[in-house]
Amino acid sequence: MRDEQLEQIVGNLLRAGVVLAAAVVLAGGIWYLAVSGPTLPDYRHFQPPVRHIRDLAKLPAPEAVILAGLLILIATPVARVLFSLIAFAVERDRTYVVCTLIVLAILLYSIGTAWW
Repeated sequence: MRDEQLEQIVGNLLRAGVVLAAAVVLAGGIWYLAVSGPTLPDYRHFQPPVRHIRDLAKLPAPEAVILAGLLILIATPVARVLFSLIAFAVERDRTYVVCTLIVLAILLYSIGTAWW
């Protein structure tokens, strides 16, 4: 695989992830506005209902869709790193495989510890 092909595929992957995330968030936002209507939120008391990933099931459906879109947006760079790791492994470029594994480990650690 040539470098230009790799860059093109990675660019398309990132673009598709962002567009998908935006579409999901937009759909959830429209659904949320359709359901909640003109009610005003209470900003005096903020209690985040989601502290762990398992708490997503407790959210109302429109809010869960919005949060799913945000999770897709967060997963997009992780997918890029995974794809790069596979591409470097196919090219047998050990230096970049090791560097990419380090980046992937840092990403997964930071995402994983954010929910604890």
